[in-house]
Amino acid sequence: MPIYEYHCQNCGKISSFIILKIKGPFEPKCKRCQSPKMTRIISRVARVRSEESRLESLTDPSKIQYVDENDPVSMARWMKRMSKELGEDVGEDFDSMIDEAMEKKGTDKEGFESQPHSEEDF
Repeated sequence: MPIYEYHCQNCGKISSFIILKIKGPFEPKCKRCQSPKMTRIISRVARVRSEESRLESLTDPSKIQYVDENDPVSMARWMKRMSKELGEDVGEDFDSMIDEAMEKKGTDKEGFESQPHSEEDF
């Protein structure tokens, strides 16, 4: 089953859609704001891994070297990364709070602008 992802030009949210049959043109609407202004994006490749492998990845010292437990933005970014790695959805409210905190601090939505990072962070 093809899964297509679209970026909302109105609110910036990425929405995924499973397309079973296409009889006519597919017109996606944003799942957050219902805007029809959507741009199709290239999806990331999914890789099946065991839970043990995912947990080992999270404890890899090279991936946690830039986490500062005294910086709320750094901790929020780490929690967001952990939720993605474990396949847990923390919800839109949590994502919104993290994005708002990062904007106040002057970082981009991923929070890497003012910190050194490795290629794996992207």
